[in-house]
Amino acid sequence: MPMVESVLAAIPQPYRDVAVKHRELVKFAVVGGSTWVIDTAIFLFLKSTVLSDKPITAKIISVLVATIVSYVLNREWSFRTRGGRDRHHEAALFFIISGVGVVVYTAPLAISRYVLDLQVPDVSLLTQEIADFVSGQIIGVLAGMAFRWWAFRRFVFPDENARSKVPTS
Repeated sequence: MPMVESVLAAIPQPYRDVAVKHRELVKFAVVGGSTWVIDTAIFLFLKSTVLSDKPITAKIISVLVATIVSYVLNREWSFRTRGGRDRHHEAALFFIISGVGVVVYTAPLAISRYVLDLQVPDVSLLTQEIADFVSGQIIGVLAGMAFRWWAFRRFVFPDENARSKVPTS
């Protein structure tokens, strides 16, 4: 059974019918979840090692790596039948929109650290780390994913059924 069908089969009714109707969104969410893991792992690694005093730089690097993976997975799986643009134009738009997405992703972390001062010495190290995680990995990711879902469908992959269907996996 292909992965999407396995995921859909695990969803209880009546939510399954909604998920089937919005299959493309389910795939986008799976890609988003996968790239969230990549983003989180890289962010936490960099922030706890070589970029411990530069969380914004760590976040930008982690989002950029996750974005490259996201382009490949979204183009070849989530939006595999959508298109309407030359490949180079599509890729350029994807990365421009993702660049704007970096701002959307990073803004909650910047607000948490530099507007709300949720950083050492103003708060405990534990509070700082929890605030960084919630603002950078939850709020930022949700806001960024909502923006990217809308922008990818609107600008990057605007035409439905523009590419021939490829067997799903």
